[in-house]
Amino acid sequence: MQNPITKAGAALAIALLPLVTACSGDQDSETGPVQTREEATLTLATALSEDRSLGTVLDAMQDSGLSGVLEGSASYTILAPNDAAFTALGDQGSELLEEDQQAILIAILRDHLLPGHLTPESITNAIKSQGGPVTMTTLGGTSVTFSKSSDGITVSTGGASSATLVGTAIAANNGVVIPIDAVLLPPRDD
Repeated sequence: MQNPITKAGAALAIALLPLVTACSGDQDSETGPVQTREEATLTLATALSEDRSLGTVLDAMQDSGLSGVLEGSASYTILAPNDAAFTALGDQGSELLEEDQQAILIAILRDHLLPGHLTPESITNAIKSQGGPVTMTTLGGTSVTFSKSSDGITVSTGGASSATLVGTAIAANNGVVIPIDAVLLPPRDD
């Protein structure tokens, strides 16, 4: 009789195979304007600090107490809103960084974190392999959908908000930092 854990492990491996296959393999020259720079000696925190356009999200991660993710050994992909993305939020962006808004900020930041090591190239390959948009779940439990548009690769949160991958992604030793041009916000209850 087979061990039930072995059966469950095999079932999980089979279920994840399409995503792993889609996110591996040769890099495609048609990934769009975003490319990945490999920096295997950097942590996510160092990678964020080296990109001057990502200072606000780095400060937000540190202030929210999520900086352990940036220095830990587990692998994460950060969809990192650039400073212009926070500025575009106006007063709402400034308010998010205030101490009394920390719980909301943590929830928003968790929706910018994906488990694993995803590069723009692997996301593009997954979109091509699937023949269209690819959906993943963030650490905050929100589904984000990656798709190809005329502007490059976009990521959206079910119609609530969307962003385009911009700049140069950095592959660190514990994940990948992918700059985006907007903060992914949850739908507002009006």
